Amino acid sequence: MSSLFRYPVKGFTPESRDVLTVQDDGRVAGDRVLAFRFADAAEPEDRDGLDYWPKSRGLALMDFPSLARLRLTYDDGARRVRIALTGPVDAPAPIADEGLDPDGRRRLVEAVTEYVQGTADARRLRAEGRLPLALVGDGGTSRFQDRPRGFVSLHGKASVAVLDGISDAPVDDRRFRSNIVVEGLAPWAELGWTGRVAVGDVLFEVQQPIGRCLAVHANPDTGERDAPLLKTLTKEVGQDQPTLGILLLPVGGGGEIRVGDEVRPAP
Repeated sequence: MSSLFRYPVKGFTPESRDVLTVQDDGRVAGDRVLAFRFADAAEPEDRDGLDYWPKSRGLALMDFPSLARLRLTYDDGARRVRIALTGPVDAPAPIADEGLDPDGRRRLVEAVTEYVQGTADARRLRAEGRLPLALVGDGGTSRFQDRPRGFVSLHGKASVAVLDGISDAPVDDRRFRSNIVVEGLAPWAELGWTGRVAVGDVLFEVQQPIGRCLAVHANPDTGERDAPLLKTLTKEVGQDQPTLGILLLPVGGGGEIRVGDEVRPAP
């Protein structure tokens, strides 16, 4: 296994980790614990008895590719969010650096709203019910994944390398926002996995391939849609539906996974 990631705020910067904790419920600790939601979507919907937060009703790369230009770090212990805009210097001044108290949340919302309103994505905030944005989540409970059940996501590095080789724009693992990236697989091999797979000492059941959306078109450095990967997957790779990566659920409880852990089929 080559890389591990979590995404503290839905739609924002991936956070590279040496160790991830997979919870018994199938979510990664610290993953998608906060989200910027539209004013009329600050409470969850219900899907099959589970809380559901559809990404179409908040800030997400699918509709707001300019979010990719923001670099976000999150301090779990202090419950503090720092957001800076990518630029020519290594450590740009933050547009916001706030805790999750009411005043801090308000300032984070104001800073992110001002940023988005200065981009080509601003028109998407003009629809009725979208402003003011709400920063939701307690900063500790993982809950804002695309699917109400959660899941851990995995893809093979070689699959992404195929797309990089046939795309005009650079394509790397960040576009696909998986928790686990695996080296040493043949391209697309992970899409054929069934049954169980072990990642280090944690046993998972393979659930389904991941159907992709417009989020993967966004360049993770510039925030521009520069690679039509949905069409590439269907027209060039020959898939019926644009798919990359798989969803996993732990079997018999979670545990810790680490960079360098072996990923192998399991009985």
